[in-house]
Amino acid sequence: MTAAKSGHHITSSDVSIVIGMANRGDRNHDIAAWFGVNQGRIKETKDGKYGPPVAAPSSKLPPKGAPGIKGRRLHIAVKHALAEAKKPGAGLPDVIKILEEAVKRYESNET
Repeated sequence: MTAAKSGHHITSSDVSIVIGMANRGDRNHDIAAWFGVNQGRIKETKDGKYGPPVAAPSSKLPPKGAPGIKGRRLHIAVKHALAEAKKPGAGLPDVIKILEEAVKRYESNET
């Protein structure tokens, strides 16, 4: 049995991001996971199949690290913030603090 196709692909605007992530030292499987493609597409991108392999500036790159783990942590934090917001007398500053910390952690570069 073969897996269903994801429907995701590398676009011409993704090429520079892929190359920038690769130049930064991101692992191919983390890059692939960010775009929802397999590692073969990342190799093809690095080889120039989808356009000139020119790197995007670091300011345009997503945070370094495994996106699945980052997404799970963010999901947990959002659920926590929602639960906090639903409490009687909930304080908006507490909810904002939870979300700000979650975004900061998501956006941090990890190895």
